Amino acid sequence: MKKIEAIIRKTKFEEVKEALLNSDINWFEYHDVHGIGQSRQERIYRGVQYSTDVIERVAISIVCRDQFVQPTIDVITDTAHTGEVGDGRIFVSDIIDTWSIRTREHGDTVLRDKK
Repeated sequence: MKKIEAIIRKTKFEEVKEALLNSDINWFEYHDVHGIGQSRQERIYRGVQYSTDVIERVAISIVCRDQFVQPTIDVITDTAHTGEVGDGRIFVSDIIDTWSIRTREHGDTVLRDKK
């Protein structure tokens, strides 16, 4: 099992969410995050000057079986990509075990298969 953590542009979240749901990834966690990127410059948007120091992003966390890692990454990268600085990052880490609180089962059998 793997945990996929994606940090994406807040403006791309709805598209990524729909793409994940359409590809049968039916459960994931997400939350708003703020970070400091490498690009630190002042920009002007509609006459208002703002700094790129603090970047609003959405973090998405998905735990899946190994065979679904690459297809999940493909969905995220295809949908979140703009080609500009600040598109985000994806991190993949190992999950040792998982438990269902309700059924008390453990292991990857508690993860639902794609339909």
